[in-house]
Amino acid sequence: MKAVLMTAAGKPEVLQLQEVPTPHLQSDRQLLVRLKAAGVNPIDTKVRTRGTFYPNSLPAILGCDGAGVVEAIGSAVQQFRVGDEVYFCNGGLGGHPGNYAEYALIDERFAARKPANVSFAEAAAAPLVLITAWEALYDRGRLEAGRRVLVHAGAGGVGHVAIQLAKLAGATVCTTVSSPEKAKFVQQMGADRVIFYKETDVVQAVLDWTDGEGVDLAFDTVGGAELSRSFAATAIYGDVVTLLAPDANTDWKTARDRNLRVSYELMLTPMMQEMTKAQQDQAKILQQCARLFEQGQLKIHLQQTLPLAEAAQAHAMLETGTMTGKLVLITD
Repeated sequence: MKAVLMTAAGKPEVLQLQEVPTPHLQSDRQLLVRLKAAGVNPIDTKVRTRGTFYPNSLPAILGCDGAGVVEAIGSAVQQFRVGDEVYFCNGGLGGHPGNYAEYALIDERFAARKPANVSFAEAAAAPLVLITAWEALYDRGRLEAGRRVLVHAGAGGVGHVAIQLAKLAGATVCTTVSSPEKAKFVQQMGADRVIFYKETDVVQAVLDWTDGEGVDLAFDTVGGAELSRSFAATAIYGDVVTLLAPDANTDWKTARDRNLRVSYELMLTPMMQEMTKAQQDQAKILQQCARLFEQGQLKIHLQQTLPLAEAAQAHAMLETGTMTGKLVLITD
C-alpha cells in the first residue's frame, strides 16, 4: 500500500510517500479498514517537528484521524461487518501506525460508524476535535444549560465544534477571532458574541458582555497568555479548561483569588496510556456525535482537501495558523 512516512523529526519535507506492506489482522477484535481520508491535526505537526512519543519508532505513519470502509474483520468482531463505513481517532503518535495511508488496523471497540450524511473527508476531519471539545465542555467543564461560555479561537478545528456543542447544551457563547471572515463563520456556527482579539481587550469585552461577572466556563484552545486572560474573564467559582501546558508566566494568583476550577484536556491520554475502557468511552462520544450529524445538529467545516501525496504541503498550511476549520488528506 501507499503511505506517507515520517523519516526523521524536522520540517514538512521529512514526510515522504512510499510503498509499504499492507497490514494484516493481528487479533480477533481488529478491523482492517480501507482508508478513504485522514484528518490533519496540530498534534501531527508537533510530532513531526519534535519526534514521536515512542523511541526507535521511525519511520512512522502519522495521522490520528481516519475514515474508511471495513475490508476484513477478526473472528471475534461483533459490532461491524465487511463493507461498514467507520471513523475513528487511533494511532499516529509513533506507536500504532496512523492514517496517512491506504489501510489501517483498529480494534473494533475504538471505532464508530460513520455518520450516513457526511462524506469520508468530513468524517476523517472530525474525531479528534469532536472528542476534545466534548470532553472539555461536558466532562471537564460540566457544562449545563443557561451557562455563559468563552471559546478561544472559535474558527479553528476544535473551536468551531466547541461552539456547536456548547449551543447544543443550551449555553450562550462568545468567541475570539482574527478577521471579519472568521466572525461570519463562527456566527454561522452559533456564536452569540464575537470578539476581535487583535484589536480588542478580550477580558474587558467578556466582562462587558457578562455585566462584569465573567463567563461560567472558559475554554482555552490557544495557551500562553490566553490562559491567564481566561482566568481574568471567568466568574468567581467558574471553570477554565485548557488544551495546553501553562507557561512560566501564567497568572495563577488570579485563578486562586477567583476560586476557579482549572482542568486540562488531552484526549490522546487514553491512547498513549493504552487505557482500553477510556478509548471505548471516546468511541461512544463519536457514536453520539454521529447521531447529531445525522439529525443536522452538528457539522464539520473543511477548508481544504489534498491528496495523500501532498501531506507535507498540508502540514505547511496548518502551521501558518490561519486555518478555518479542518484540513484532510484524501487517501483513496
